[in-house]
Amino acid sequence: MIENIHERTIDAPAAQVGELIDKVAVAGNSLWPSPAWPPLELDGPLAAGAAGGHGSVPYTCTAYRPGEFVEFTFAPGFMLDGTHAFEVVDKGAASSLRHVIRAETRGLSGLLGWHLAVRPLHDALLEELLDNAETAVGTPPEPYRRPMRARLLYWVSLRLGLD
Repeated sequence: MIENIHERTIDAPAAQVGELIDKVAVAGNSLWPSPAWPPLELDGPLAAGAAGGHGSVPYTCTAYRPGEFVEFTFAPGFMLDGTHAFEVVDKGAASSLRHVIRAETRGLSGLLGWHLAVRPLHDALLEELLDNAETAVGTPPEPYRRPMRARLLYWVSLRLGLD
């Protein structure tokens, strides 16, 4: 079982951070780290039932509470069987933005793919997204620097035309 969690306390009220996740699938939004990463795109507005994904990662929105929570379930046949979700946690004057993957890998290729390639790239994307969240509310952090492994995998994926 994979449980991959990225969380950042952000010096802004939950309502302000919640607006960011509400627009995560809107082209040019301030949260998703594009153009460095393929954008999160859906076949309609963010709502339960909207299908899409980012790059070669397919999923469907299975739960949505505006300003608080959005959950996506990976499409059948993808290397992961489970969900990933964004959640805003109210901490008074501040809040936390949390992203959690809870999934099982599918077969040996899913297990190896997750640990050797997908996880380092996923971790880099999420840390850059959390940097964007802080920047969007007016408190830019020290920018995340991708580890060497993530930089190498990113470079290879660009050369091979992989998303």
